[in-house]
Amino acid sequence: MSSKGACQLLIIPCLLTTLAACSRPSDHERSAAARADTQEQAVEREAAERKDQEFESDIPEFPVIPAIVVPEIVGVTPAQRALESSIHSILNPMKGVSVSPARCDNHGGLITDGGITHIDQSGRLTRNGDEGIFTIDSDGSGTANFEGGLVRVNPDGSGTINGTASGGGDDAIIRVEADGSGTYNGAAGLISLDGKGGGTWNGDSGLITNNGDGSGTWNGPMGLIRVNADGSGVWNGEAGLITNHGDGTGTIGPPARQVRMPPMPRVSPAGRFPPLKKFSPPGAPCGYLITLNDRVLFDFDKADIRPDAEAVIVTLAAALAKVSATGMEVRGHTDAKGDDAYNQALSQRRANAVVAALRQHGAAQQADARGYGEREPVAPNEIEGRDNPGGRQLNRRVEIFVRS
Repeated sequence: MSSKGACQLLIIPCLLTTLAACSRPSDHERSAAARADTQEQAVEREAAERKDQEFESDIPEFPVIPAIVVPEIVGVTPAQRALESSIHSILNPMKGVSVSPARCDNHGGLITDGGITHIDQSGRLTRNGDEGIFTIDSDGSGTANFEGGLVRVNPDGSGTINGTASGGGDDAIIRVEADGSGTYNGAAGLISLDGKGGGTWNGDSGLITNNGDGSGTWNGPMGLIRVNADGSGVWNGEAGLITNHGDGTGTIGPPARQVRMPPMPRVSPAGRFPPLKKFSPPGAPCGYLITLNDRVLFDFDKADIRPDAEAVIVTLAAALAKVSATGMEVRGHTDAKGDDAYNQALSQRRANAVVAALRQHGAAQQADARGYGEREPVAPNEIEGRDNPGGRQLNRRVEIFVRS
């Protein structure tokens, strides 16, 4: 090869290297291109956001599923009022001698009336009177059947109410459990609660279901709304079908179009039924009553204690001597036979005789004696205009009220 040809071969690679160096962009050129790309991407993002915002602006706001509201439950209040209006006494004398807890009013006076009422040694009150039938235990639990309404309250606050408007109570059927679960079927609709945050309410606003886990449904005047625990949900109403995917997106249509949509808030747990209020027998415990049928101590229409009643007096005196009392009153009573003034005097003489006999055996030293005549019967002297010998017998009695 000639020297000229060799030189030409050497020139070709040099030219290629020079051309390659000339075609490579400079650092300045690369930076400018990158800025152009960034601006273009920003414009695209802004356009997409504007498009999303346009979509979001015409999305109706999801209705909030109403909370299940437990209506106020009148509970035992009407029955309690009926009990209080009918009872002034807790005494139902039995033949012979009986001992019963005594109850006093706010002024400390012994509560007495003409009804058939009884409280046993455990404090259980029973009464069958014009206002209804009541059975109340010392812890406030019990039953009341009055004016067509039936109330039952258990010691743990659970119970049932079947009240009527005529009875002054709820015109509803209510069941309450100790854990707050229960049902209500009345003017507010049908409510069922599980005590754990879940429940249903079928009322004027439609059917509401709360699952207790943040999800629920409402089928009412706004249409059908479903909210899931993950923030997704569906609303099928006047605005059409709206679907929330719970991930920040959703669809609205038809025709369905994708939009940005925040997740839906969780449904708050439903409440619980409150425990039922318990009964409260009228008056406060203030001691006890010892009641003696007049036949135990006296002959008919007499005020002298019979000789064979000595054992009763001795037993009473021994018992009273061991009792710590703040006061004692011996109370004489008669039936309604005869003149009022005569009965008053007879009852006073009998009370005096009992006090004197007890004092002879070392008891009742500070006791007062008082006659009440026929003013405080514990049973009807007549029934429908006819004489009631059994009732009159119960009314002829002597009471020893021991205040503690």
